[in-house]
Amino acid sequence: MAIAGEQEFGGDPPVAPTSPAARVQSLLAAASSVRSAMRGVPKFSFFYLIVIIIATLFAPLIAPFDPIKTAPTNILAEPAWGQHLLGTDHLGRDILSRMIYGARISVIVGFMAVVISGVLGTLIALASGVARGWIDTLLMRLTDGFLALPYLMVAVTVIAILGAGLWNVILVIALLRWMTYARIIRGEVLSLMQMDYIRLARVAGASNLRIIFRHVAPNIINTLLVLATLEVGLAIIAEASLSYLGLGIPRPQPSWGTMLAESQEWVFVAWWLPMVPGVAITLLVMSFNLMGDWLRDRTDPTRRQL
Repeated sequence: MAIAGEQEFGGDPPVAPTSPAARVQSLLAAASSVRSAMRGVPKFSFFYLIVIIIATLFAPLIAPFDPIKTAPTNILAEPAWGQHLLGTDHLGRDILSRMIYGARISVIVGFMAVVISGVLGTLIALASGVARGWIDTLLMRLTDGFLALPYLMVAVTVIAILGAGLWNVILVIALLRWMTYARIIRGEVLSLMQMDYIRLARVAGASNLRIIFRHVAPNIINTLLVLATLEVGLAIIAEASLSYLGLGIPRPQPSWGTMLAESQEWVFVAWWLPMVPGVAITLLVMSFNLMGDWLRDRTDPTRRQL
């Protein structure tokens, strides 16, 4: 039996009730930490990417019209509030709806191509930087060979053979962009392999796989994240270029590159046809590049703002 005012052995210590002032102070501290983490972020780029992601996830709910439905009685309608906000094209299709669905294509191609190329390039970089010797030589000569290939010409040739399609575009872009990851990440790995803690791990008998997953991989995540952010913009430009040439997303499925290709005959008649997708592609690539620069500044101690 415990004495009054004392805690029984094994019981939980009493928890002091949190006062409203303490709760408000904790919320302010959390908000301050979030604000500090977001310091310097390009605001327009951040919100533009949020809008694009929302359009990608909820395109069927947001688009006011069917993006592939034609309307012969409403051809080349100028942008107007309350009707077609961004106008219509030469087949009477709503430009805003096509832009929303086209954003889905750009985001899917950009992210999937970056994921595939990033994983492939990082695995090659880890194997090359850790194993060294003839493995390093072989993998780097293979990387140099791919870097020497004319990027767009090879992509056009391969897709012309395989056929146009979403996954063909993703695979071609990914297989022609992994070299950037392999080169840059390999440099990071070689630098890390000279660290004392990795030498001690080798002396202690750690295998290459343990060194990779325990000591090397966690230290290249920041570089990989920044590089992937910058590569998304290049993948989006590549998809738009292939679609513009008729080798990307097959019609009538909306794509920003396809919309540019279809608008070239109407440049002097309907100015909004080339301007809307052109500006959208420019802003999207610029936003990813600015976010990549911001991530680099936040993760690099030598560039971080105090």
